Amino acid sequence: MLFSPALQEIIPEPLHPLVPERFEVIGDIAIISIPDELSPYQQAIAGSLIVQRHSITTVLKRVSKRTGACRVAEFEPIIGTKTRTIYREFGFRYRVDLSHAFFTSRLAGERRRISAMVRPGEIVLVPFAGVGPFAIPAASRGAQVIAVEINPEACRLLKENSRLNRVEDRITVICGDASMAGRMLRIRADRAILPTPYGLEEAFTPLAQMVKAGGIIHYYTFDTHNGAQDRARNFRDCGFLVDRIHRCGNVAPSVSRWVFDLRSEEEPGSEN
Repeated sequence: MLFSPALQEIIPEPLHPLVPERFEVIGDIAIISIPDELSPYQQAIAGSLIVQRHSITTVLKRVSKRTGACRVAEFEPIIGTKTRTIYREFGFRYRVDLSHAFFTSRLAGERRRISAMVRPGEIVLVPFAGVGPFAIPAASRGAQVIAVEINPEACRLLKENSRLNRVEDRITVICGDASMAGRMLRIRADRAILPTPYGLEEAFTPLAQMVKAGGIIHYYTFDTHNGAQDRARNFRDCGFLVDRIHRCGNVAPSVSRWVFDLRSEEEPGSEN
């Protein structure tokens, strides 16, 4: 966030470097991480944020990372108390409840990029679907989407958002463990979009096996720069063509979110 002159007067100078430079906006809710040293000044920081962004009505402080199978973080209200909002992204609308279902606005560009690649008639598998930000744009392109999500509240919102965006006839919502999708479903997808949660890398192999030969996989994971390069080499060794590897956001000083656009081999031993 911009360090306003008002904050410079309120916050002691030795603490100025700790004032967060970034925050996330979802609908009319802002989410911010504030170090403990700045807790006495968090009301002033939140107020400064609202002055800068008049559309914001609620400021939440993130007090825990996403935990549990449902990937729900804990928030402390600083200004306002609401956690439900409507988020708009490239013509789509999503009902979100941050206290019950994971959502981030930080992959908006990726969601637009991926949806532009989807072709009518494709079968698209979206595990870890959340409230639908990858699934709904794909369905709007004419794909038949199978969305799998373990969080019942996220499933409810996904169904609601499908109706809100008028694609409910092209999305099948399955409330279950996405890493077990291969046991629940007998499909061969043309494309899979895998926004994999942190720590669930083992889900890649069974999900990739649900994509037909020559199909596309968009795989999101977390790694260091060197680790991501090693992953790309491993994918090639396992018979995937790596069309794209791209960093799409930092999550820690040395760890980033990465996306790999992969294509499986057309046939074993074929030239690619």
